[in-house]
Amino acid sequence: MSATYNFCAGPAMLPTPVMAKAQAEFINWQDNGCSVMELSHRSKVFMQLAAKAEADLRSLMNIPANYKVLFMHGGGRGQFSAVPHNLLPEGGKADYVISGSWSKAAAKEAANYGEINTVEVVTKTDESQTVLAPADWALSKDAAYVHYCPNETVDGIEIFDIPETGDIPLVADMSSTIMSREIDVSRFGLIYAGAQKNIGPSGLTIVIVREDLLGNARLTTPSVLNYQLAASNDSMYNTPPTFAWYLAGLVFEWLTELGGVKAIEQVNKEKAALLYDYIDSNNFYVNNIDSQYRSLMNVPFWLTDESLNDAFLAEAEQAGLLALKGHRSVGGMRASIYNAMPLAGVQALVDFMTDFADRNKLK
Repeated sequence: MSATYNFCAGPAMLPTPVMAKAQAEFINWQDNGCSVMELSHRSKVFMQLAAKAEADLRSLMNIPANYKVLFMHGGGRGQFSAVPHNLLPEGGKADYVISGSWSKAAAKEAANYGEINTVEVVTKTDESQTVLAPADWALSKDAAYVHYCPNETVDGIEIFDIPETGDIPLVADMSSTIMSREIDVSRFGLIYAGAQKNIGPSGLTIVIVREDLLGNARLTTPSVLNYQLAASNDSMYNTPPTFAWYLAGLVFEWLTELGGVKAIEQVNKEKAALLYDYIDSNNFYVNNIDSQYRSLMNVPFWLTDESLNDAFLAEAEQAGLLALKGHRSVGGMRASIYNAMPLAGVQALVDFMTDFADRNKLK
């Protein structure tokens, strides 16, 4: 096969060594005579797999001992409901910081369960977008929690500074940024992330929750969304997505072998700098986000002559550069360059963009 690079925002590309290992083990995992996806989640061998995956994740993210790690269903959207069900008391209020499409969706869902104070932090003009510094966010003093999305997949906005919320728990949707750069987990009350970007395939969701926040779920909380129930049953109250859990564990091993989150963060910065520097170097392409808030994971860009969009996408796909069409709500193009995307993939994209611009800039 010739080199093909998948820039999809999710489900996204997985590391080639992980896919190769999964392929080799698919029919006969660890000489058990069957696939890992056929094993009982309560079998001794799968329980060992699950324990190792959690231990590797704890090591990679330096997760403190007073946090539970849950492997759950439902993706990020499931957590849009799970968070208020578990953390927002009846009659309570929560702050939702709005920085793009996904934080807006989270706030809309949470409004079904209580009073939601939305805090708009993005300023837009025709030429640019920027974000208020966290210190300037108009947060409530009596919120049950503060929810934000550090990286907006659709909008290409990333907030690198962790907001200071005092005794109010900070909740973060890290679906598109988890393990892409180092963070201090102890600054958060709860972190959740759909797996399908940096962790593994879709169908699995990671929740990292401080223990003192458990046990407060509403009586109406569905059991599959109840954090205390999940924690008390080692994430196996019901049958978990076992194959996705297995693949996530392989990704954790791969990342560990690379040198951990610190090492991949440097690679991610190189990839993002390569692409953003090229976009900024010409007037054929444009990215309108303040450089302080440009995402390391999702790079939206537009052709200044949008009549060339279809040709760009068709020729990119022919060149083995897949899924570059921007989200329907914002248009243009988007390159998602998660952990599994190698530097060579971004270089191939830049080379194609250069060639396409040279062939079309005088038309």
